[in-house]
Amino acid sequence: MSVPTGIDFGNYSTVIGVARNRGIDVVVNEVSNRSTPSLVGFGMKSRFLGEQAKSNEISNLKNTVGSLKRILGRTSNDPNVAVEQQYNNAKFVDIDGQCGAEVRFKGEVARFTSTQLAAMYFDKLKQTTEQDCKGAKVSDVVIAVPVWYSEVQRRACADAAVIAGVNPVRVVNDVTAAAVSYGVFKNAELPEDDVRKVAIVDVGNSSFTVTIAQFKKGELKVLGTAYDKDFGGRVLDMAIVKHFAEEFKDKYKIDITSNPKAFSRVLTQAEKLKKVLSANSVSQFSVESVMNDIDVSSSMKRETLESFIAPHLERMSQPVERALKAAGLSAADLDFVEVIGGTSRVPAVKEKLQEIFGKPLSFTLNADEAVARGAAFICAIHSPTVRVRPFKFEDLNQFSVTYSWTPVADEDVSELEVFPAGGSFPNTKVITLFRSEDFDLEARYTHPEQLEEGQDAWVGKWSIKGVKPSESGEPVAVKCKLRQDPSGFYTIESAYTAEEVEVEEPVEGETKEGEEPKTKKVKKWVRKDTLSIVHSGNFLTEQQVNNFLEIEAQLTEDDKLVADTEDRKNALEEYIYEIRGKIEEELKDFASDEEKQKIQDLAMAAEEWLYSEEGEDASKGQYVAKYEELASIGNLVKGRYLSKLEEERQAKRAAFEAEQQRKMAEKIAAERAAKEAAEKEKQEGLIKDEEGDTQIPDAQ
Repeated sequence: MSVPTGIDFGNYSTVIGVARNRGIDVVVNEVSNRSTPSLVGFGMKSRFLGEQAKSNEISNLKNTVGSLKRILGRTSNDPNVAVEQQYNNAKFVDIDGQCGAEVRFKGEVARFTSTQLAAMYFDKLKQTTEQDCKGAKVSDVVIAVPVWYSEVQRRACADAAVIAGVNPVRVVNDVTAAAVSYGVFKNAELPEDDVRKVAIVDVGNSSFTVTIAQFKKGELKVLGTAYDKDFGGRVLDMAIVKHFAEEFKDKYKIDITSNPKAFSRVLTQAEKLKKVLSANSVSQFSVESVMNDIDVSSSMKRETLESFIAPHLERMSQPVERALKAAGLSAADLDFVEVIGGTSRVPAVKEKLQEIFGKPLSFTLNADEAVARGAAFICAIHSPTVRVRPFKFEDLNQFSVTYSWTPVADEDVSELEVFPAGGSFPNTKVITLFRSEDFDLEARYTHPEQLEEGQDAWVGKWSIKGVKPSESGEPVAVKCKLRQDPSGFYTIESAYTAEEVEVEEPVEGETKEGEEPKTKKVKKWVRKDTLSIVHSGNFLTEQQVNNFLEIEAQLTEDDKLVADTEDRKNALEEYIYEIRGKIEEELKDFASDEEKQKIQDLAMAAEEWLYSEEGEDASKGQYVAKYEELASIGNLVKGRYLSKLEEERQAKRAAFEAEQQRKMAEKIAAERAAKEAAEKEKQEGLIKDEEGDTQIPDAQ
């Protein structure tokens, strides 16, 4: 059975929600954390994904890739890629015009596109979910992405999900998913006739988003959204690192910025310091042997932290103002300001938000899990096997999109803004063109100057094929159904020819009783031939997806083999120490001297082989063979020992049962004796009464 799954695709870590047990649960990973680091690493034998990548990050910096969310779907020359390079030691490179990473994998240089890297990570999330759900399969997912994702990035995210072996039923804006979570889980509080206006504020690791939403029972409408995609918790972490970098130059005469490992270790401690100062007024800061065998230590007060992050906090006011303006509201019109995101726990951030909105903040949603829970609920809406309470919601289009075509004679219009900025989606529009032959439609963002630097204004191209003129040689009407679907993808859903015919329709309200029904002639478009559509755009072709699918499947199989091999190696090592210790202790009475010697010799030989160059990098089959060779004798002796234990256990059980039966028999005998004694005593009492009976004369 498939479990509806929602993925909050984060820059620092990712949270997974699943619809089960009549509610929404958050998935726990292999180390019992409720979020998984958004990292992909590469080693000499296998990949490191999620938690494993995080634990190996410091020793494997150049081969560990982060910023998966922020490089996905970008070109190699996008200025944003250069920004992300500052946060990554893995080298970002060009792969056929797309951003990718160059790493050393299995001893060789390897290059993977950003879509492949995201697919590797999604595959890990799928495995984590299936393990936590104990056998349930993950097939349908809803992925929550930033509102600033372009259509290219949204399609790249969907492609990555397909390569990971899951079906992305919807790509949803992350703050919209949080708003859905608010509307669903606070449904009982929401008004039925009136509306509640709420600002959903997400202060994440790498971006800051404000969405103004309107709620009523069972319904959500997004009124306005704005963001600063480069402000978040990591900006504050970097400010802390730069502060200590300057201090360490003066105090210890070292420059941590020149040493990637030292810088990364200090950055890790800076994250911890920020969290400690969120609850305490002062915190110690220390890193052992940070570089050149030098231990560093310092401390920081909350006031100091707030002083040098204050300029960054000033950036928060503009997105709030833009979101309110887009919604046509003022801060005073809001009923609540709901705040989520890990960085919202920083006291200075809370204070700044309260100052901007001029009203108390609300923290009723789970700051880390609200987005994943909302995404899981949306996935459950799409699931045919799960029933959920009805909930309608519409998202907001960030940028307007125009469709254009090559004009023909007598046609003075060659483009049309179909999906304006601020419009709701999903949305469908139908346009009619008169054509005698095949033609193309193209879509682009209407105002390229409003896009961020590096973002392509071109959206896609659709070739409409199968158009033929009418029998008279005149152009035919071609109706194209243009759609911005629930994932925000722009497409042409269908195209067909149509002809206008005259039909008679009854006239309502003008026919008197007994009269013939009155009709009128009206013209209607009638569908004729369905046309084929060939779509091309900034997304992977079916062949490319299939190729990446095969590569990912092989890499997953290789990782599994490496993990199984490591398990067999560890099992052999454990068995060597176990059998060698026990053969001289509890097993000594169950083995002959010859068997003891043979076990010791085999264990010694296996240990020497295990720690030799050959044994260090052997195959799974070799470890299994060595284990079985040693276990063939060791398990024979252990079997005798276990048989003896079983005999003793059975003997003890038999003795216990016999003792219980004896006690029961004694109890029954005692009860019977007591009963007989009581009967005897009763009989003796009656006899005495009869013998001593005297008649009392009547009173005179």
